[in-house]
Amino acid sequence: MAAPGAAAAAAALVQYVVLRGDLARSWPLGAVVAQACHAALAAAHAHGGHPDTGAYLALGGAMRTVVLEAPDEAALTVLAETLKQHSIDHEVWTEQPENVPTCLALRPYPKDQVHQHLKKFKLLK
Repeated sequence: MAAPGAAAAAAALVQYVVLRGDLARSWPLGAVVAQACHAALAAAHAHGGHPDTGAYLALGGAMRTVVLEAPDEAALTVLAETLKQHSIDHEVWTEQPENVPTCLALRPYPKDQVHQHLKKFKLLK
């Protein structure tokens, strides 16, 4: 059985996914959703050994994912660089064979550890 505060701590975890808004408005909806799924799964797989990832996945239907919008490729690239500079685990999904960066996803994190780097991005609409 988990420690009394473990469930509350795991519930505070969130996985952020950041999609390019320009593609969300010009690509078919299914293709855009697939990009987000690819990025989220890539991040969970790449960082599957991290305790926060394990705790997040154990939440099952209670997982919390926030999907944000980067206006374009340049904004997505700047965000990826910022995350890298701050040692924040993430994966950029690049659609092949076109070699187009479409989305990035962070591994699950406590919101307060990463929110400051994402607060300028709005929820994807």
